[in-house]
Amino acid sequence: MATINYYLDKADKKGLSPIHLRINCNGKQIKISTGEKIASIDFDKETQQARESCAKHIEINHYLSYLKHRADELLNKSYKKTYSNREIKGNLNDYVNAYKEDHNVNILREQISLYGKAFTFVDLFAGAGGFSEGFIQAEHNNKFFDFLVANDINENCELTHVVRYNHQLGLDAEFLCQDITEPDFLDNLLSKIKGRKVDVVCGGPPCQSFSLAGKRKKFDKKDDLFSHYLEVIKVLQPKYFVMENVKGILTKERGKIKELILKEINSIVDIKEIPKLTDFIRGLKKTNTEEFLLDCLIKRVEIEQYSEIQAEQAKEFFIKTVEAKFRKLTPEIVDYKTSKTDQRISTIRHGFNLLVRNKEWEKLKRDIIREKDFCNIDNDYFVESFTSFLTELDANEIILKIEEAFKQLKVSTVHKKTCNDILTALKIYTLNIDDCLDLTKDFCDKKQKVELENIICGIRLYKIEAPFVANSSNYGVPQNRERVLFIGCRKDQNFISKIPATVNEEEKVSVFEALYDLDFIGNDDEAHRYESIDIFKQYNGSAKKMEGLLINRNIDGKPTSTNGKSFSDWSKDGRLNGRFKNASKPFYVKSAEALRNGEKVFDILHNHKTSKQNDDVIKRLDIILKEGDYKKAQTKLNKCGLSSNKRNYNVLKPEKQSPTVMTIADDYIHYNSPRALTVREMARLQSFDDSFVFQGKRSTGGNKRKTEVPQFTLVGNAVPPLLARAIATEILKNIK
Repeated sequence: MATINYYLDKADKKGLSPIHLRINCNGKQIKISTGEKIASIDFDKETQQARESCAKHIEINHYLSYLKHRADELLNKSYKKTYSNREIKGNLNDYVNAYKEDHNVNILREQISLYGKAFTFVDLFAGAGGFSEGFIQAEHNNKFFDFLVANDINENCELTHVVRYNHQLGLDAEFLCQDITEPDFLDNLLSKIKGRKVDVVCGGPPCQSFSLAGKRKKFDKKDDLFSHYLEVIKVLQPKYFVMENVKGILTKERGKIKELILKEINSIVDIKEIPKLTDFIRGLKKTNTEEFLLDCLIKRVEIEQYSEIQAEQAKEFFIKTVEAKFRKLTPEIVDYKTSKTDQRISTIRHGFNLLVRNKEWEKLKRDIIREKDFCNIDNDYFVESFTSFLTELDANEIILKIEEAFKQLKVSTVHKKTCNDILTALKIYTLNIDDCLDLTKDFCDKKQKVELENIICGIRLYKIEAPFVANSSNYGVPQNRERVLFIGCRKDQNFISKIPATVNEEEKVSVFEALYDLDFIGNDDEAHRYESIDIFKQYNGSAKKMEGLLINRNIDGKPTSTNGKSFSDWSKDGRLNGRFKNASKPFYVKSAEALRNGEKVFDILHNHKTSKQNDDVIKRLDIILKEGDYKKAQTKLNKCGLSSNKRNYNVLKPEKQSPTVMTIADDYIHYNSPRALTVREMARLQSFDDSFVFQGKRSTGGNKRKTEVPQFTLVGNAVPPLLARAIATEILKNIK
């Protein structure tokens, strides 16, 4: 049994003594410099800790405890029983050197300057940073990306970004930890951008609850985040934007949601071109009797060119203009007494009041939704009432009630058209620009339609034809993960309709190639450094077949016969481009407070810890693994009394790609051991480099899943960096 302690060496001229680690084992002694110094008065020899009188006592004590723990793990808890002095020093000096390097601030982390052109990007709904990672990896013809700002609402997303991009890579990228739906979000985002031009915006706003206006079945904090994402696009007007989503968005509500998303993108306008459109609509009044509706169309189109405050004033003026037409009509359709007491007239009049106060109602809706989520109102007796109330506040629902009130009034034929004009005007108020353009066509003759089409081509700021389905495995990712990409191309840029695959079907990366070198860990185990793997010992008769799965590849996954590496070697060595040769060693912290206190963990390998599973779970996983399929294993599981309520287990096939990586590690069974995957193994399947460390808690459960984003969730929700890299590279090939 080895004994491990610290002692102070002779003090230097400043009175600071170097702290040394001393190991005694079987009569032999090893001394290792920790790289840290302290005044002897500030060091408690009995507790082996820095006293509170030392300004850096929290950081130093964390470091000394961490290094002692790693030494104890190596000497007293390792599977290996004998080490040479050189091996012990080599192992422990890896941790010491990483600590020393981290404290040589700035100089080591300066990026290598590249000749060429830097383009900028902003990452919204950033999560772990899959898009961010892929974009900073990308380069083409000496063009590359500078990272400006990332945004998400969770503190662990921020912590993971800050550690990776600010501390480790030395970037000055900002992070905005704020809900995109909050009123001051855009102002705060612009403040972080600091007046710099944004070339690309990427992000994956959750659209699961996005639905047709006025027909939402559920209200939560994710509701309609897509439209807030587009509001950012309208303000920043980047050359390209990329919106990622689940494949199901294409078929939601029989494809109507996809069409609505395209309409909203087509409704982002070049405000310099708006006068051409409004002048054209004014021209239609010369040959058309629908002067009131054409004026309403002009007012609606003009709203697009205003700032937020001006737009709110313009919306209010729009409603008051329509309300004035109704006030003029009222004495024509009902007597004075009826106009003051009739429920139908009151409904119309009060409907206008509600629409004029739309901004205030929207704020109230946000507050109610936030409180509803905080109180976990879902699947209970309360949810229907909340949904009903929130639905009633929607502008389209208000207009439907106004329409019903007009219908019940049974207005005479003489005034029918005026009533219809009022209702049409209110509907124009809720239309996006794309629908306004369609409506304008109804007022045009054949020649005018041709002229309008030319104006439409000029006024639409972004070109997009259809969303593109991308399978991550086509881009060197060892995972079948299908995602939908909406790529908006500003009209002055080259059009991009899809992202070319980097590998074909036969060249795809297998699960074995991605994970084989991490397969040295057991149940309830944690590894802090790599261990050598002997495939021939592990696989006996099938060793040659398994070895044949290891393929030399380029960085994007394409097999190559020269200067290539296997996927796992790329993961260990990293895929960052030449700017980051001076990046510091990766480290882990458990929280933002730990980062402030300098409580960093400098392991060689991070996030490689298995869950503690009891004997029954291990037996269950072993049966499923041997059967190769959860459904096939059901009979055997029932016989052994090991059946489970779990909906599914995915058995990884070493020669194939994994299914879509989600947020719960227990959903997957390792191809060679009856166990779940580690965070690092899931990160490999997502194509994150090993130097990308996931911070904070490893996992969470119950209601905490609604608010916390632990490591497994960070990994499972991420865009695979190699897919993001392919997107970024294609943009660099086309961007002007």
